[in-house]
Amino acid sequence: MAKRGPYGKGIQRREQILDAVLRTIAERGYSATSVAELAEAVGLSQSGLLHYFGSKEELFVAVLRKRDESDVAAFRGSAPEAFIEVVRRNAEVPGLIELFTHMQAAASDPHHPAHDYMRQRYRLGTQGFSYALQQMQSAGSLSADIDTDAAATMIFALADGLQARWLIDPTIDMATQLEQAWRRYTGD
Repeated sequence: MAKRGPYGKGIQRREQILDAVLRTIAERGYSATSVAELAEAVGLSQSGLLHYFGSKEELFVAVLRKRDESDVAAFRGSAPEAFIEVVRRNAEVPGLIELFTHMQAAASDPHHPAHDYMRQRYRLGTQGFSYALQQMQSAGSLSADIDTDAAATMIFALADGLQARWLIDPTIDMATQLEQAWRRYTGD
């Protein structure tokens, strides 16, 4: 049941904005899209758009959170296969890779709005991936010798590095590189 009243409408409008901004950045690119253009795309002024998020950085963090939700919902198969599929899908939206990479670099500043988001994303993502690998170990489909925490950290770092390199050289097949690294790591 949808929430009623101004609060519910505000949440609904915020979701509409996030969907539109996510599409716009995915299609046009992060650096090629201004906040004014994003505001225009959703029928608001810049200040009206930022009213829902506080700042442009917080808007972009909300966009990344929305993208994360979509990625988690799309997970199918084993953890490595699903993660590689997300990376493969990301190659179809270079603007979002550009946004993520920019915000990841900016998040190194503990005062940046993306700092806590990135820390939480890596903590939860690595824990979840490690847990999925432990389940694979219990099922006998992954060697018990593999340190699942280290493997989860490695695969996230490799994916992020590949995405940064891919922005510079889009001929890199990120998913294939990740698959090959995973096979070498696991000895498959």
